[in-house]
Amino acid sequence: MSDFFSSGWAIFIAAITIAGMAFCVFVLVVASRRTVMSAEDNTTGHVWDGNLQELNNPLPRWWMWLFIITIVFSAVYLVLYPGLGVYQGKWGWSQVGQYNAEVEKAKVQLEPLYAQFTSKDAAQLALDSQAMGIGERLFVNNCAQCHGSDARGSKGFPNLTDGDWLYGGEHETIKQTIANGRTGVMPPMAAAVGSAEDVRNLAHYVLSLSGSAHNSIAAQLGKPKFAACAACHGADGKGNQAMGAPNLTDKVWLHGWGEQAIVSVITNGKNNMMPAHAHKLTEPQIHVLAAYVWNLSNTTQTAQAGSSK
Repeated sequence: MSDFFSSGWAIFIAAITIAGMAFCVFVLVVASRRTVMSAEDNTTGHVWDGNLQELNNPLPRWWMWLFIITIVFSAVYLVLYPGLGVYQGKWGWSQVGQYNAEVEKAKVQLEPLYAQFTSKDAAQLALDSQAMGIGERLFVNNCAQCHGSDARGSKGFPNLTDGDWLYGGEHETIKQTIANGRTGVMPPMAAAVGSAEDVRNLAHYVLSLSGSAHNSIAAQLGKPKFAACAACHGADGKGNQAMGAPNLTDKVWLHGWGEQAIVSVITNGKNNMMPAHAHKLTEPQIHVLAAYVWNLSNTTQTAQAGSSK
């Protein structure tokens, strides 16, 4: 938002703040020196409702001193804390700095808790109810916004409860994904494929790879055009986890299913990005969170291991 404001705004805000305080001082001084003429009975002559008279009593001294203290407090506050445009205050306080300090303090306090988990692998952590409880909270706070609270994702956001992984579902791989993020790019391929009809035929061939409903004649015509895709998705269409290229032979469709959806991806390409969390989470937290995510797609295996103990 700072890109939309010039330095003049900072000067304007500071001027308005100082002018407001100066006006309060001015009103206080003027009011303290002004004397309202009153009748012998100490009334101002104003009468309401027949017999309700306004007295000319001065303000209580504690009220006046409270007003003065308020002004002094405001002046001291603006010297110590930010409040005058871009001036940061003598103490250099900021809400970002306080947030970061509180986060660091919390990390130190939680180190003993996470220390018991660092030596365990994903399978062991999956059997630890405390670790999974912590992992769930970490997931809800950091991952659910995209993948959903049930981790089943939505269009454009992977389902983490199945066995389909773009970059691999091993614990260490998931840790790398959480820590460093991922950027998946598929360039527009229509020009490399050929005409609009060629793109449509290729879409049907892609559908045929997973046994989905398709036009078999169009699929046969589109098969040679798949050579433009084989560099990433492989000649057999099974994808490449080293590149994050999806497996086209299953029935998992991240960006939509059907001829129209596939034609759109081939024509326009796709750019998906998962942000890195290494700056936000500690290594032990990522270790536990990755184990929780790993367990989402290995529930049956984990349950069998637990029952065999």
